[in-house]
Amino acid sequence: MSERIPPAGGMSEEVAAIIALTAPPDRDPPGTISVLAHRPAMLTSFLPWARVLAREGVVPRRDHEILALRASVNCQSAFEWGEHLLFARDAGITDDEIDQIVAGATDPRWAPRDAALVRAADQLHNGCDVDDETWAVLAANYDAPQLVEIIYIVGQYTMLSMVANGLRVNVPATFRPLPE
Repeated sequence: MSERIPPAGGMSEEVAAIIALTAPPDRDPPGTISVLAHRPAMLTSFLPWARVLAREGVVPRRDHEILALRASVNCQSAFEWGEHLLFARDAGITDDEIDQIVAGATDPRWAPRDAALVRAADQLHNGCDVDDETWAVLAANYDAPQLVEIIYIVGQYTMLSMVANGLRVNVPATFRPLPE
């Protein structure tokens, strides 16, 4: 599949400065961000919020990446999957855990807390809610700000998966393919 909209060129200084704040210093900005730069007003509003979630989040980084990867699996977003595998490795997620993320919450290797994260991502994707049983496990392991953020993380990466899929953002050849 080819890109529907190429990355924006000739970004304003304001947009370029905000993108520079969100992208790791040793990497180009994600393809979704480069495409969203076609709509600067939306991008400059979105990026500060996304930066808080990604860089100043209260959910442990490992847990954040479990949620992001599961959202990308649920949405079948090859771009978000490949992008977040890079971050997952930095967060200490192992190959075995990546296989578990793909397998889902019923994989017997999950600890109850991690299974609840994956189950919450699935439930939010499938019904836009988290059942009481899953919520009880989450609430026993996370405080109120973290519980709020868990919902936001799944929503964030579901939305970005939709952007990547709908606009057919280029998936770099270096990204590990999304498992089927």
